[in-house]
Amino acid sequence: MKKVIMAAALLFSSAGAFAQTWTLDKAHSNLGFTVTHMMLSEVDGKFQDFDVKMTSSKPDFTDAQIELTADVNSVNTNQEKRDGHLKTADFFDAAKYPTLAFKSKSISKVSGNKYKLMGDLTMHGVTKPVTLDAVITGPVTNPQSKKTLAGFKVTGEVKRADFTLGKAPEAVVSDEIGIRASGELVKN
Repeated sequence: MKKVIMAAALLFSSAGAFAQTWTLDKAHSNLGFTVTHMMLSEVDGKFQDFDVKMTSSKPDFTDAQIELTADVNSVNTNQEKRDGHLKTADFFDAAKYPTLAFKSKSISKVSGNKYKLMGDLTMHGVTKPVTLDAVITGPVTNPQSKKTLAGFKVTGEVKRADFTLGKAPEAVVSDEIGIRASGELVKN
């Protein structure tokens, strides 16, 4: 019996050794958001500088551990004055909180290549649990580089108030922030 327990412990402890590490292909990836302005139109923005790392040993990624970080100072809404305002203490307070981060807790398959991604989002010094929708495609082999790639698309919504992000009234800037991330991961 002792040998069986030792063999099982060895098997489970070595399972992590088979985990594959995936890194972001920044040339084929985006991290964006959308808010509604004046209850009239949507304003899109993105973070130019962000990174994602994923570790997974299962081919369907249901054991994936995902970490995302973004440089708040890289926010870009295609309007320099607004971008500058977003970096101030009125919104992101980039001087005090220079990064935002997401760390997964679990990922569960819904059907086919659709998943629910649960984790903690930290923004403006506040950490809250979030659930996001994810579509993962691949893996495939890039015919040119011969590297293994996986595609992802993540969407969801968070509330500005939950992260004390900006004091603008909802009539000016919606409380709801739509999140969109998409791109490719490369297996190392």
